Amino acid sequence: MTRDVPGILRQHGIQPSAQRVAVAAFVLETEAHPSADQVFAAVRKRLPVLSRATVYNTLHLMVKKGLLRELVLAPGRVVFDPKTGPHHHFIEERTGRIHDIPWEAVDVSRVGSLKGFEVHEYQVVMKGRAAGARPRR
Repeated sequence: MTRDVPGILRQHGIQPSAQRVAVAAFVLETEAHPSADQVFAAVRKRLPVLSRATVYNTLHLMVKKGLLRELVLAPGRVVFDPKTGPHHHFIEERTGRIHDIPWEAVDVSRVGSLKGFEVHEYQVVMKGRAAGARPRR
């Protein structure tokens, strides 16, 4: 899919530069949930002058402007998700691969009635084995 990445950045109040466009093009097109280091490694292949700091700064700016969600799905594991609408996640225990699960596929009831809490947002993170995957030995 070809997207007007500079236009998308501008629409979200981000001034496009070659580095920002390269980072955004990768992270907005991927189906994966990459870490900052994974984004850096992938984009640097196409743009060798890219710095790690630029990647981190661009990703955090994109989160601040609503283009990405920053997710901590496991201790010490921060990933970025271009799907900002409501959905849940399933993490394959063997591979660590993260799958998007449609919002309506998981029924969570009474979240709004938790005593002592005002819930603004929630998601379910499931861990297990994908159907058809071999169990761990």
